[in-house]
Amino acid sequence: MNVAHAPGELERRPRAVAIGTFDGVHVGHRAVVGAALDAGLTPTVVTFHPHPREVLGYEVELLSTLERRLELLAELGVEDTLVVEFTTEVAGLNPEAFLDTYVLGIGTEVLCAGESFRFGKARSGDLALCERLGLETRVVPIVPSVSSTEIRRLAAAGEVRAAAPLLGRPLEVEGVVVSGDARGGTLGFPTANLRIEHSLLVPAFGIYAGEALDHRAAISIGLNPHYGGTERRIEAFLLDFTGDLYGQRVIVELWDRLRDEASFGSEAALIAQIAVDVEATRATTRP
Repeated sequence: MNVAHAPGELERRPRAVAIGTFDGVHVGHRAVVGAALDAGLTPTVVTFHPHPREVLGYEVELLSTLERRLELLAELGVEDTLVVEFTTEVAGLNPEAFLDTYVLGIGTEVLCAGESFRFGKARSGDLALCERLGLETRVVPIVPSVSSTEIRRLAAAGEVRAAAPLLGRPLEVEGVVVSGDARGGTLGFPTANLRIEHSLLVPAFGIYAGEALDHRAAISIGLNPHYGGTERRIEAFLLDFTGDLYGQRVIVELWDRLRDEASFGSEAALIAQIAVDVEATRATTRP
C-alpha cells in the first residue's frame, strides 16, 4: 500500500475513497472501507493523525497506533492511503476547501463514509454537501452495537473476548521491548517488557492469555503487586520462545483475562501460580 502525507504525493486518478479516522479499524470501519473496495475504482483511504479529538483538546485512548492502522488497512486491500495531519488549521477549513484539497484533489469520484461523518469548520460539512458538489456518495449505516466507545468500555472491564467480535480481531497491545527488572528470568519465565505510547488504550489490570510473534503468551498488565510495584508494566511471557527481543516492536493479542493481579505469600507460590497461568494460556482459543 502506498502511504502519502500530502495530497500532492498521490497521483490524481479515479478513486473510491473511504474517509474517517478509523482508529482500530473495527468492524464498523471495515464496512466503510469495504464500500470503497466494492466501487471498482482505485480503493483509497483518507484518514487523520493525530486523532481529531486530541487536537481539539479531548483525551482519547487510542485503539491502535498509526503504524498498526495502516497495516490493517493494507490487509483489507486498500491501495493508497492519505494521512492528513490534523491540526487546528485543518479543523478550521470550510467544508468546500477541505474537499477541494483532500478529496477532489486526488481524483475522488466516489466517497464512502459512515452516516455520522462530518468535516470542516464546526463540523458543518456532510455527505449531502459532497453530493451537491458532484461527488457520488455511499453512506454506510452504523453497524449495530459496534463503536470505539463500546470497545474501550469492554477493555476497561477486562472483557477482551467480548471486544474481539467488535474489532474483527483480538484486542491488541503494541509496543517496543525494553529492559525490565529481569525477575522473570530468575523465576524461570522470562518476559518481554513493552513500552507503549502513552495515548494507547490499555485494558484492565490483570493476567491475560494471548499470542505474540506466533507464540502463545501469558501477559501481565499492572503494577506487579507481589514486588510492591508502583509503575504500570506490560510484560509478556512467550511460551516456547528463545531469542532476544530488545528493541523490537511487538504486537500482543489478548484472548482471555485469566485473573486479577495478586500478591503471594512466597516466591514458590508465585511460581506455582505462573505455571497455572501458562497451562491456561496453552488451553485457550483465539476469539
